[in-house]
Amino acid sequence: MKKTVFILTLGAVVLAGCTLAPRYKRPAAAIAPTWPQAPGQSGNPAKAAAVPAADVGWREFFRDPRLRALIGLALTNNPDLRVAMLNVEQARDLYHVQRNALIPTVNVDANGTRQRIAYGFAGKGEGTTYSQYNVGLGVAAYELDLFGRVRSLKRQALETYFASAEARRSAQIALVAEVGAAYLTERELTEQLAVAQQTFKSAQQAYELTQESYEAGVRSRLDLNAAEIQTQTARAAVAGYEQLLAQARDYLVLLVGRPLPADLPPPRPFNPRICLSSIPAGLPSDLLERRPDILAAEHQLKAANANIGAARAAFFPTITLTGSAGTASTTLEGLFAPGSQTWGFSPQLVWPIFAAGTAWNELKAVEAGKMIEAANYQKTIQTAFREAADSLAAQAAVRTQLAANQALFKADRQNYQLALARFHNGVDSALDVLAARQTLDTARQNLIQSQYSRLFNLINLYQALGGGWREETSRQ
Repeated sequence: MKKTVFILTLGAVVLAGCTLAPRYKRPAAAIAPTWPQAPGQSGNPAKAAAVPAADVGWREFFRDPRLRALIGLALTNNPDLRVAMLNVEQARDLYHVQRNALIPTVNVDANGTRQRIAYGFAGKGEGTTYSQYNVGLGVAAYELDLFGRVRSLKRQALETYFASAEARRSAQIALVAEVGAAYLTERELTEQLAVAQQTFKSAQQAYELTQESYEAGVRSRLDLNAAEIQTQTARAAVAGYEQLLAQARDYLVLLVGRPLPADLPPPRPFNPRICLSSIPAGLPSDLLERRPDILAAEHQLKAANANIGAARAAFFPTITLTGSAGTASTTLEGLFAPGSQTWGFSPQLVWPIFAAGTAWNELKAVEAGKMIEAANYQKTIQTAFREAADSLAAQAAVRTQLAANQALFKADRQNYQLALARFHNGVDSALDVLAARQTLDTARQNLIQSQYSRLFNLINLYQALGGGWREETSRQ
């Protein structure tokens, strides 16, 4: 008899450690082993990196002191990041709730009753008064997890918790990159506004000179109208840049999560070394281990896989145990006296025989949910690959545009200097000088845009490769 009980107990323990969830297998990534070769790109950047981009701390990637301070404020005050952190805490607590379902809940119960019951004929006042006192420990509806339903749900909650933690990392990476991009936008618009104001000033001077020539009969009304159109166009451009600059500053305040403090480091003029100019691209497969959004998608897939185990367990009986033990007495003095002990044991087995159709449909729905998460996982990988590949492909084009605009600006500056010298020598008119100045301002605006486009490209690549989570660089 003891041997039989031991075997049954051992079997129950073994069954309790198993689940009916299918064995997890990571889906194929469906991405190329190397980055695509973009036109104008020298060599393939797909090679192992000594320090992957994801391990380069944002304080080392961003070199500007003001930008570093802004990112630090955003990581402390941004409400979206705070929500992501609270989601992690919520998922962790829900996991603990599900994990505690594996442990029986023991309740202490103490109660007393004193009651009088009347009997006999009315008016005689006959009756009985009695008392009842109970103290006990009880376990209510504890489920024996013989087929792993509770364990599968615990695993699902754990993977959901892991996914929320990775989502929080992804939110921080996006925030760091967004603050960097917003800061660059604000600095670019500041410089573009200064150039636009200079262009407007030159256009006004050209209009005044044209008006004087028109009044002297040297210029036609058509020339005067053209000068006025150019002036109003420049004026509208100044107003447009002022609006964009105000919106860029407002957006920066929104990302930081509070008004910008007065003790921030002062903004610097354009600095091409505001961030690292060389980022190790590494191998495409590194994204699977480095990008938090990919890791979050895989944890969601694992959670869906564990949910299948819980759905499969619904085909098997559920065994719950309810029991109690304690003492009972009609007097407080005899509550713990010998012979006052009480106990009760009530096992229950429920087998949904006629609900098999519902369980089958629920299982199929859960399996379809897993297939959806698998597709989402593969899409997340392919999206990450495309983002990184696009940023790598844009590097060569951005460099080419920057070099061309630098050469154009240099040539226009020489033309302006020549026009100025010819004006002082009496060869060219003031209008020729102003026209050369306006052309130079346009070239300067294009150069500013190209300079900042290169920095935007570096930030996009840093984010696409999973950088922005660490504060300091992880040395390997």
